[in-house]
Amino acid sequence: MKEQLPDKNIFMMCKALNPNALCELPAGFHMRSCRRDELPLWKAIPFDDPVTADEFEPYMTAFFETTYGGKEDVFFANTLFVCDESDQPVGTCLLWKAYGEFNTIHWLKVLKPFEGLGLGRALLSLIMRDLSPEDYPIYLHTQPESYRAIKLYADFGFELLTDPVIGLRENDLTECLPILKAYMPEKDFLTLKTTQAPASFIECMAQFDTNQF
Repeated sequence: MKEQLPDKNIFMMCKALNPNALCELPAGFHMRSCRRDELPLWKAIPFDDPVTADEFEPYMTAFFETTYGGKEDVFFANTLFVCDESDQPVGTCLLWKAYGEFNTIHWLKVLKPFEGLGLGRALLSLIMRDLSPEDYPIYLHTQPESYRAIKLYADFGFELLTDPVIGLRENDLTECLPILKAYMPEKDFLTLKTTQAPASFIECMAQFDTNQF
């Protein structure tokens, strides 16, 4: 049985895009926005089996209402699905202006049977290639279990934030670094960079009572 890595907080920030990370979508796949009738599918994609998806459905519903409520048109337009030849979504990602203040990456996920094909990189490429310098920095929240995605984020220019507290959550980076070192190839781990968030971001986050990324 695969070891379950701890559910700890890792935060990353990208100050500028590394254009060398960009790629095109592989043949046989296409991108489109999420349709309204696909909301249940979107809620399930982050989880690798139906039982876990059902368990977390109330969480996903609450997060949707708290974060995207009142802005559903923007959510469905901006939520990308990468689809196979039968138009079945096999991966997703979303750029979202959390709290209406700063850009964040949400819910980057590719279904396990389709991992390793470059779909996650293509999703991030489509989102980030047309952003202007004024759209940066971009933030995200992840966990040590997503060590493969952390390597992908680092390729695009994301750095690990060292600030001890971000909004309502403690930053567990110190505890997570040994986990990342144990699970990531050494050459990938050594490419990870750390930085501090702008003071204005930390001050802004301190005023909110919900987690929107």
